[in-house]
Amino acid sequence: MIQSITPENIRECIPVFLQSYNQPPWNYHWDFEKAEQYLIEYMGCHQFVGFIMYDQNQPVGGLLGHTKTWWTGQQLMIDEIFISGQKQKMGYGKKLLEFCEQYAVEMKIGTIILMTNKYMPAFHFYSKADYTTTEQFIFMFKQLKGK
Repeated sequence: MIQSITPENIRECIPVFLQSYNQPPWNYHWDFEKAEQYLIEYMGCHQFVGFIMYDQNQPVGGLLGHTKTWWTGQQLMIDEIFISGQKQKMGYGKKLLEFCEQYAVEMKIGTIILMTNKYMPAFHFYSKADYTTTEQFIFMFKQLKGK
């Protein structure tokens, strides 16, 4: 079952988020409070779009994003998609992504955009789902000293 994320169920995403990202291949070090703040901040966006996936009434995945206007029409930017470690490679991510794509079609959103690391398994997941890489865009960042 997949539902929209609401203020009432956003906190159910936190354990799944932690299970997903605090293990290989990401090996991040999220704690509960920072993860809670991170996920709740998304809901502050006026154009927030989010879904939570359940299996036998237990949360197993989430997708958070936002819509934005572009000169070619509406776009849906997927900011986060995560599946608990125990449920990865079982088709849950594919179902969540397909649900998001169906939502976009119903909302007359013409493009879905996401960013991923080409050296992580998620790259292959998105490639198999017919997402395309572009040569003209690159992701850049600057790590600030003292932060």
